Amino acid sequence: MTAAIDPVSRYSFNNDDPESVGRHSHLSDILDGLTFRRLATVGDLAGKRCLEVGAGGGSVARWMAEQGGDVLATDLNVRHVPVGAGFRVLRHDLATEPVPDGPWDLIHARLVLLHIPQREEILARLAASLAPGGAIVVEDWATEFGRLCLSAPDAGTAGIIEHYRDLLVNTVLPARGNDPTWAASVHERMVGLGLEAQTVVEAESWPGGSPGALLIAANVAQLRDDFMAAGFTEEHIERLYAAVRDPRLVVRGHFTYSTIGRRPHA
Repeated sequence: MTAAIDPVSRYSFNNDDPESVGRHSHLSDILDGLTFRRLATVGDLAGKRCLEVGAGGGSVARWMAEQGGDVLATDLNVRHVPVGAGFRVLRHDLATEPVPDGPWDLIHARLVLLHIPQREEILARLAASLAPGGAIVVEDWATEFGRLCLSAPDAGTAGIIEHYRDLLVNTVLPARGNDPTWAASVHERMVGLGLEAQTVVEAESWPGGSPGALLIAANVAQLRDDFMAAGFTEEHIERLYAAVRDPRLVVRGHFTYSTIGRRPHA
């Protein structure tokens, strides 16, 4: 029998944690470029109804508003979503509440559905709320692939990075409802929902001290108790924190699957 997931910790990373500020900043630095390029292919957003779910720090909602979109940004915890930035903000639980009233011309969800056990049902509800000709853009990480460390000053440093990835992907996040294989399945699921789908997969390398490397430390800081329960020690954590600041380290970012599903006009 699968243990119930506490609603307070349903999402893997809690916005009430002080470390979440840095995490949102790192994610924006890592992913906004790809996200903005993908959203730009959807078409002119001027006057279009746009829904940003799991808005995080609000950078994508702000971009959509700057393009002229009528934007509603939602999150389970909206404390990091700026108010007065040209869009509306709503505290909202995707897992238990209906999709905010549409129809929507554009829906965007980044690093959201892979953390929610009800992801398939939520995707179906989001797709159903699209206006004719509307698009949903789902961006998630496929984390099941190994060899995160591309280069390291020594074998011990490489080993600690791979140990981190193994615990994060196979133990810590799955215990919180995360599915590391979800991203690669989104395209097929969108097709099954009657959408016209198109996917781009992208990853970059990140040296120590860069946002991609520092995100590793932010992840461990937010989920420290989980990592220690899974076998990490204080020594492991100290070595990891030092490693991600060492410019001799180079890590591979997780593969980002950016899938656009369009609802036919007819």
